[in-house]
Amino acid sequence: MTRRVDVVVIGGGPAGAVTASYLARAGHEVVLVERAPAWRWRAGGVFASPAAVRELRHAGLDAGTLVRAARPIPAMRVELPDRDRTSFRLTYGAETTGDTAVGFDRAALDPALLEHAAAVGVDVRCGVPATGVELPDHRHGASVALGEDGEVVETRVVVGADGPRSIVAEEAGMTRPPRLAHRIGLSWHVVDEPGDPVKDARMVVLPGGAYCGIAPVPGGRMNIGIVLAGRRWRDRLARDGAAAVGADAFAVIPRLGDDVERWRTGAITDRIAGASPLGSRVHRRSGPGWAVVGDAAGFLDPFTGEGLHRALVSARLAAEAIDAELRGKAGALGAYDRAMTDRFATKDLVSLVVQGFLARPRVFGYAGRRLARRASVRATMGLVMGDLVPASRALDPRFLAELLRP
Repeated sequence: MTRRVDVVVIGGGPAGAVTASYLARAGHEVVLVERAPAWRWRAGGVFASPAAVRELRHAGLDAGTLVRAARPIPAMRVELPDRDRTSFRLTYGAETTGDTAVGFDRAALDPALLEHAAAVGVDVRCGVPATGVELPDHRHGASVALGEDGEVVETRVVVGADGPRSIVAEEAGMTRPPRLAHRIGLSWHVVDEPGDPVKDARMVVLPGGAYCGIAPVPGGRMNIGIVLAGRRWRDRLARDGAAAVGADAFAVIPRLGDDVERWRTGAITDRIAGASPLGSRVHRRSGPGWAVVGDAAGFLDPFTGEGLHRALVSARLAAEAIDAELRGKAGALGAYDRAMTDRFATKDLVSLVVQGFLARPRVFGYAGRRLARRASVRATMGLVMGDLVPASRALDPRFLAELLRP
C-alpha cells in the first residue's frame, strides 16, 4: 500500500510536532509518525528561557496550555565548587521584560504539541515506527516505510525529528561525531513542595568535571539533570548504577541557607533516564528532499541550556524553507541550513568556550567570581545564554576585557 503526501515528519517531540504544525497551517499534507505509542519520560531539557516560550506562542500553543505546562523560574543560580561557595544569578532579562525562565512539564508540553498538530490537520500516528527511509535520487523520490504492515508513504520532503541518532541524517550520510564526546547525562524528577512555590533553578558545578541542574517543574516536583564529564563519575556510574551516582551528587550539593530542600529526600516520580553521547553534529541540516530538525540537526551543550529553544527555532526555519520549496522555489531547503548556521554558529563557539573553562576549574572559578561581582557583565551573559541577544556580545573584546580584568 502506497500513499503520497507533501511531507513526512519522523519523530513526535517538540521539533517534529511544531514543524508539522507550521506546514499543515501553510496548506500542505503532512504525516507525522512517532514510534512510541504514548508519551514516556526520556532525558531531555525542561529549563527554558523566555525565548523558548515566545517560540511556543508563535507556533500556536494556547496560553492555557502554557500555564499548565510551565512553572515560572525567576533565575538560574550558578554555583561554583570553591571554598567561598561563589554563586551568581542569571535572570535572563526578567527584571526589565517581566518574562521569566520556566521549568516545563514535558508530560504536559509534548502531548499538547502533538494534539495541536492534529488539530491543524497533521495526520499524527503514534506507535508507528519509521522502518526505512529512501531519499530522492535520479531514479525515485523520497519515501518512508512505516510499521510492520509494509506501508510506504511517498513524499516530496522527509523531515528527521528523530533525535541524535536520526535515520534521516544517517541515510543522507550527514552524521558526525559530537564535539564533546564521552559525556553521559542522567535526568529524573523528585517530589518537592506542593503548590509550586516560586524558586530559582540551580546549576551546581561539582568536583571532578560533573555538573547538576535542579529545576522546579509543575506538580510540586524538581527535575534533576546530571552531566558526568569526568572519569571518576563515569567509573562510579559503571560500578554502582544511576541511583547511587544521583545520591552521591546530592551529597556534595551545598544546602541553600535555611531552605528545607525536600527534594533531597523526595521520591523519584519516574525512571532515571540516561543519554549518551550528549550532543550531536551533522555536516548539513538539509539537502534535496530532506531536512533534520531539533537534536537531529545538532546540539552541543546542556550547561548553557536552551536545547528546547534551538529545537523550536529549527522547526520554524525548516518549515519556512520547506514551504518555499514546495511552492516551487528551487534551492529553498539549502536556505534552512544557512539560516541555522547564521543563527547558532556563534552561540556554539560561546558554548565551547564555556566548556573549556569548565575543564579548567581555576579558570572557571576566576571568571565565575568576576561574574558574581559585576552586574552588567552578568546580565549580558544571561541574555546570551538565554538566546535573547546575539551570542557575539559575549565575544566582544570589550565584554571579555570587563569579564576577565582583575
